[in-house]
Amino acid sequence: MILKGGSSLASRRRAAEDEAAEQPPCALLQESAQGDVIRQTRSSAEPASGRISINFDNTVEAYRSKKNWELLRSLLVFKLCSLDFLVDKNKEVMNRKFLGQKLFEKLMKMTFYGQFVAGEDQESIKPLIQKNQAFGVGSVLDYSVEEDLTQEEAEKKEMESCVSEAEKQNHGIDQREKKFKAHRQFGDRRGGVISARTYFYADEAKCDQHMDTFIKCIKASGGASVDGFSAIKMTALGRPQFLLQFSEVLVKWKRFFKFLAAQQGKDDVDILEQKLELEHLQESLTQMGVGAKADIKNWFTGEKLGLSGTIDLLDWNSLINDRTKISNLLLVPNVETGHLEPLLSRFTDEEEKQMKRMLQRLDVLAKHALENGVRLMVDAEQTYFQPAISRLTLEMQRLYNQEKPIIFNTYQCYLKEAYDNVSVDVELSRREGWFFGAKLVRGAYMYQERSRAAEIGYEDPINPDYEATNRMYHKCLEYILLEIEHNRKANVMVASHNEDTVKFTLEKMNEMGLRPSENKVYFGQLLGMCDQISFPLGQAGFPVYKYVPYGPVNEVIPYLSRRAQENRGFMKGSQRERALLGQELKRRLFKGQLLYQPV
Repeated sequence: MILKGGSSLASRRRAAEDEAAEQPPCALLQESAQGDVIRQTRSSAEPASGRISINFDNTVEAYRSKKNWELLRSLLVFKLCSLDFLVDKNKEVMNRKFLGQKLFEKLMKMTFYGQFVAGEDQESIKPLIQKNQAFGVGSVLDYSVEEDLTQEEAEKKEMESCVSEAEKQNHGIDQREKKFKAHRQFGDRRGGVISARTYFYADEAKCDQHMDTFIKCIKASGGASVDGFSAIKMTALGRPQFLLQFSEVLVKWKRFFKFLAAQQGKDDVDILEQKLELEHLQESLTQMGVGAKADIKNWFTGEKLGLSGTIDLLDWNSLINDRTKISNLLLVPNVETGHLEPLLSRFTDEEEKQMKRMLQRLDVLAKHALENGVRLMVDAEQTYFQPAISRLTLEMQRLYNQEKPIIFNTYQCYLKEAYDNVSVDVELSRREGWFFGAKLVRGAYMYQERSRAAEIGYEDPINPDYEATNRMYHKCLEYILLEIEHNRKANVMVASHNEDTVKFTLEKMNEMGLRPSENKVYFGQLLGMCDQISFPLGQAGFPVYKYVPYGPVNEVIPYLSRRAQENRGFMKGSQRERALLGQELKRRLFKGQLLYQPV
């Protein structure tokens, strides 16, 4: 299941892409805002002029699906989320011991739970999913139950699951990089994270339970809506030790390629333009003692690999191929000695089985998604796990995205290397002819990533500031939109609460002639947030989705705690949503719509 074989080295539209990448996003945002004047209904979403505009100030459209008490609840919850003392003590506030179980559940369903969670199980969430769908908004289902561990328990589980038997016995003799090793002070991966669920490895049986939960979620999504999404996390499916180790291998191979490119004087060009001369490369590898000349020559003879006389990063990646023992993947080039060396001195049989089981569980989920007509989104995680997560997701795309987009990878645009990651994966999909599927997010682990890099001592992977992240998001988005314009086989979900980013997307779609009805560009927001973006888009015929959490009241408290913390910053930074909610309530009051019913 690991990348194998190469393909054609032809690359198209470079000039157009370079020109697009240089466009200043701020100018496009200003132009988009000026053109944003009218709302198109579903029947008129594609006017004769070919231009679509959405009015995000239209409260009638934004809250058409909401009863008055639901608007009042939103106002109350958002107000509570803006109170520092309440948010800081949210876990104490959400403690059922003070109120008793029944009163606690009733109070939660009237407030935070009712605002951000769809229901307790697959049956109870159907009415909300169907109501949203009637107003043009689909669902991304997510079973949001989490273990309520103490910090000490989380650290203990992390250290046990991320350190191999060889490392325990050799006490750090193996040549592992600090970034890709577990560190107790960052063992609780929930620290500094307010918008992403965290899984900790217990045992293989627990991973099977997580897989079964994801399968139920996939089936619920298929049964409750048409063309739904379901979200999964790779760390729920196996021991994270493998993700750490495989990520380190991938990063070291990529670094070795850049080292060889620098030897040929090609280190200053874009990553996809770094093409190594094959003869020079073979000579360098032979001189470094990486292998015998005949063996190295055989590396570059698979399918179309090397036929052009050059090797690029995608061809280089294909050298990490499918082998009988997965642990054999964990060979890394040593730049100093020139030899391929195992990342660890040995792997136990059980560790080998655990690696394979993770891949098998992922494969089972992909098959269920295909059978149920559901698209599977693999969530992004920390940078020390992410190279492996992205690579394994890409392999599933190569298998299951041949006829339509089933598997979607997630790209975190607060990362400095986000654009390189997107452009390399799009290029691979283009060469091999499968459907590229991406979810673009800004990212959920910024504070944790920065403090970990600073304390442990490696380069900060995060963009320097919020504006740099905005530019990166728009650059990645525009690249994918250009691919859709030229190819129609790429697909992207714009997962953002940022109104300017949504307007930017609409403006680019207008420029490129991308129609909502093509279902190539999706929009996504969390349930209970930014309805003024989601519902006008849905009513205008755009594919838009709410990220819909569900689960028993007592077991989603960690999720609700994060929503409270996230909304504190969100509400302090912008009073817009509360103002729009108040405006719509006043409008209905003056219109005599005290008993308003959604139609």
